[in-house]
Amino acid sequence: MKVRLNLSTTPQQNRRPFIAAAVLTGVIAIVALVVLSRAAYISWNSNREVRADIATLQEQIRQSSANQTELASYFRSPAARDTLDRANFLNSLIDERSFPWTDIFQSLEQTLPDGVRVVSISPKLVNGRAELKLVVGAVDDQQKVRFLKAMETSKSFSNLQITAERHSLQTAGNADPLDQIMLDLTVDYQTI
Repeated sequence: MKVRLNLSTTPQQNRRPFIAAAVLTGVIAIVALVVLSRAAYISWNSNREVRADIATLQEQIRQSSANQTELASYFRSPAARDTLDRANFLNSLIDERSFPWTDIFQSLEQTLPDGVRVVSISPKLVNGRAELKLVVGAVDDQQKVRFLKAMETSKSFSNLQITAERHSLQTAGNADPLDQIMLDLTVDYQTI
């Protein structure tokens, strides 16, 4: 019979659990390294595409800025300014021709009471609506009040604002009776 004797001073230790745990930890670390490396590569690759897109867009912005600078210098040239001035003048003529003069005068005729007259009228188109600046002469305060009430109740005129009122101190023999009170006002006109 054979007897196994351990003559060493310390007994031999079982290192198998440590080796198994170390191998398992190493495998997990290698798998994590592969997964993270793949994720980093995918991220780098997609960022490379984004960086290429950004570079393309920056080039387009640079070209657009150069074009804008070139166009701005062209529009500052005397020839372009003359053309723009001519176009603005022609557009103003077209706006005047398309202004509803007859409708305005018909609406004023229906609105004006006796003893009140329009001395001057200055229209302009603002955002597709007609804004009128009127200078109106009235015989007395009663006619002025009747005119203002008629303007406020009119369906054609809105947003009445009186900008100035002047009273004439002329003698009755020399003065035109219609110009005793002068009103400066602005009003919006809309067709019915």
